Amino acid sequence: MVNQPIRITGAEVTDLRVPTSDQMLGSDPFHKQPDYSSALLHLDTDAGLRGVSVVFTVGAGTDWICHGIKDLCQLVIGSDLAEFSTAPINLYRRLIDHHQLRWLHDGVFRMAAGAVINALFDLWAKSLNKPLWKLLVDLEPEFIADCIDYRNIGDALTRDEAIHLLRRKRTNVATRETAMLARGPKAYCTAGWLGLSDDEILATIQRLQQQGFDSFKLKVGRDSDTDVRRIKFMREAIGPECNLMVDANQFWGIDEAKRHIERYRPFGLKWIEEPIARDDVMGYAELANTFADADFGLACGEHAASPVIFKQLLKRGAIKFCQIDAVRVAGVNDVLAIILMAAKYNIPVCPHGGGIALCNMIQHYGMWDQIAVSGQGQTQLVEYIDFLQDAVAHPVQVRDGCYVAPTAPGWGLEFHADFVRLHRFPNGEVWKNRPPSNQGTAFEA
Repeated sequence: MVNQPIRITGAEVTDLRVPTSDQMLGSDPFHKQPDYSSALLHLDTDAGLRGVSVVFTVGAGTDWICHGIKDLCQLVIGSDLAEFSTAPINLYRRLIDHHQLRWLHDGVFRMAAGAVINALFDLWAKSLNKPLWKLLVDLEPEFIADCIDYRNIGDALTRDEAIHLLRRKRTNVATRETAMLARGPKAYCTAGWLGLSDDEILATIQRLQQQGFDSFKLKVGRDSDTDVRRIKFMREAIGPECNLMVDANQFWGIDEAKRHIERYRPFGLKWIEEPIARDDVMGYAELANTFADADFGLACGEHAASPVIFKQLLKRGAIKFCQIDAVRVAGVNDVLAIILMAAKYNIPVCPHGGGIALCNMIQHYGMWDQIAVSGQGQTQLVEYIDFLQDAVAHPVQVRDGCYVAPTAPGWGLEFHADFVRLHRFPNGEVWKNRPPSNQGTAFEA
């Protein structure tokens, strides 16, 4: 699966943070003043190629992720890339099933494991001079199916079912690939961050509409009257034909969510995102039943830490939109499983993006899903943010409200050296003179 021997010789992990809290970008009910951040991993090799991945965070805690990644990298330094590319499931199980570390289970541990796996997929794609999405599209269905751990999801997806789902689209893959190269995955953007004024939101909407966007999201979770006023403002600003979604970022309990959501019925929303806790599967099922007659659906997944939660949400019919995240779960292997489960249950995949270069990763999943799994449609939207795109050498491109298909090998996560130098935490130029109360754990909104 690799053209030449490539040995991993070292790993470098960097804590990158951007003080987006200064402009209230990314703000929502829980994350009141986030600093968009990433744990950045570079895997060095004896062939000159570098495998790159990121784990998106929002400030404090990035150092926790960095330590976990450094620790796990001990298990791959000295190995040959062919060991991974021949059977990626072997490293996945070696990490996830570590006889001591698995006690930590999901969260930091799973994200750190995902960083290592994602960097190796990046390295593999670069060794073949392919974008990550193209690597996945070109893999045989049986190989994709063998990347997945079915132990805890076999009641929702079997290996045979995964192969069948991929085989049924295989005959027209070339046609869909050509179509996706001409017009990539349809995008949407959050214009209504919670900390922005109406004028700032309107300016964002107008800027995005000039780029062809017709799908927008608004953060909710203040008092109900304020939320309804802002939803009404957004609907009037974008017009009746555009897609409008709202996101509560898990701020409510079930009863509170019902009271808030009931007031949203008149505004023609596409989805209500994360109204309650990320893992409250029974709660999502109850909300889905309560609002079964509404014209909107529930969306969830960016905070779901393993395929098992997705399995439960999908089997219960609790969500109408599956929001994968590229770095929340344990890398490519987990995401392949989730996308295939969503296809089986006929639920559109709408990847969660944002952060520093996270959109660079999710565009590849949107491409693979819409080429090789579910096919392209108007139900699928891939999230996009219109800031921090200058961090990398291959920034995400959009045209007519859609992603432009990425062509850079791997994920396209090569960071500019100046960006890393400025934003390295805690000694980069943008951090070293900031007061301690405005950074890290001591920063309390």
